[in-house]
Amino acid sequence: MVATDNGIYVSDKAKQKVQRLMQDAGVDQDPAYFLRVGVVGGGCSGLSYKLDFDNEVKPMDQVFEDNGIKVVTDLKSFLYLVNTELDFSDGLNGKGFFFSNPNASRSCGCGESFAV
Repeated sequence: MVATDNGIYVSDKAKQKVQRLMQDAGVDQDPAYFLRVGVVGGGCSGLSYKLDFDNEVKPMDQVFEDNGIKVVTDLKSFLYLVNTELDFSDGLNGKGFFFSNPNASRSCGCGESFAV
């Protein structure tokens, strides 16, 4: 992935999984719904990623669209997530979403938390 501008990016595998989960949640036909990505305190490295579906954009939210997926994050989280790619793995060494975050100085073994 080569970042052309500051954003949040979505891999093809992550796109497929997000679409499937939105379908399972019954919100795939509602264009108001999007993927909300955030950073919260916690985890073994100090900061953890948070993913959810939402349909309400708040005043300070940053809105992106990549690979057909609308991604929204709050401004504070975006400072940690700039040029991060959301990916998905269904391999034997771990299943689930993970982030390729160029801003992280270190991340934990489980890949669910990081430090800057």
